[in-house]
Amino acid sequence: MTDDQAAAPRPSHGPRDPGDVWVVAPSGERYWGRFGAAGLLAVDAEQGVLLQHRVSWSHFGDTWGLPGGARHAGESARDGALRESAEEAGVPADAVSPRFLSVLDVGVWTYGTLVADVTTPFHPIISDPESRELAWVPIEDVDSYPLHPGFAASWPRLRGLLDVRPTLIVDVANVVGSVPDGWWRDRAGAADRLLTQLSSLSGRGTDAGGLELPEHTWFPRVVAVVEGQARDVAAPTGVDISRAPASGDDMVVEVATAAVAARERVSVVTSDRDLRARVEAAGARSVSTSWLRERL
Repeated sequence: MTDDQAAAPRPSHGPRDPGDVWVVAPSGERYWGRFGAAGLLAVDAEQGVLLQHRVSWSHFGDTWGLPGGARHAGESARDGALRESAEEAGVPADAVSPRFLSVLDVGVWTYGTLVADVTTPFHPIISDPESRELAWVPIEDVDSYPLHPGFAASWPRLRGLLDVRPTLIVDVANVVGSVPDGWWRDRAGAADRLLTQLSSLSGRGTDAGGLELPEHTWFPRVVAVVEGQARDVAAPTGVDISRAPASGDDMVVEVATAAVAARERVSVVTSDRDLRARVEAAGARSVSTSWLRERL
């Protein structure tokens, strides 16, 4: 067995994926994963973060890092992190909610760290030979562990963002009315179409720059405020519905004020000048309907 084979992660079953090879930079550094790699930083409010104690034969063996590995061809960093953490640590994809994605790009290779909140408690399970141990580590204790160099370099930055929780509040009536697509004939149908688009946006995330936040992509809590004929539309996956009994503007301000009080980073989507002034006075940020349309 060659040194490269000994240091390479070993598949627990089945043939090796085409992405499971080393990428060698012109300067000689080696990176695992032809299509890049990704890992999951699962954050549990009670237990801390989930870390993997790597086996001695692996690259940077006997260190602690994140469950993760090489991405498959065409696989996003988000999906790769969820798949790898399921394979290596038994993390159920539906037990975590993505918060943000941090991407290290060295030119010939990228590594995506998906930071996700645990929404349903689970017990991690060693399910492949790359792990010596899996453990929930209190956030304040992480620095005391012998960390994988890559994770050690990124941890201070990631830790500083663990309290950042963005929320996107959408004034549905205003966004629907921003394009002349016949919405006035079927307001409920137009709102439903917008909510479907918001559900897709919730799943793929929003560019960090658009939210005035660092890193690559964020997955904000999405709240859609509906009123009038659209008040009874169904809530799609990934979108919270706030149904205004009367004024939609008043409900937007109410939801924004509550989110700001909960220390969330709030962005309100509306092009209504008066409403923008009201939500900004409440401590939220306002963005135009065109800002959202560009991202749908």
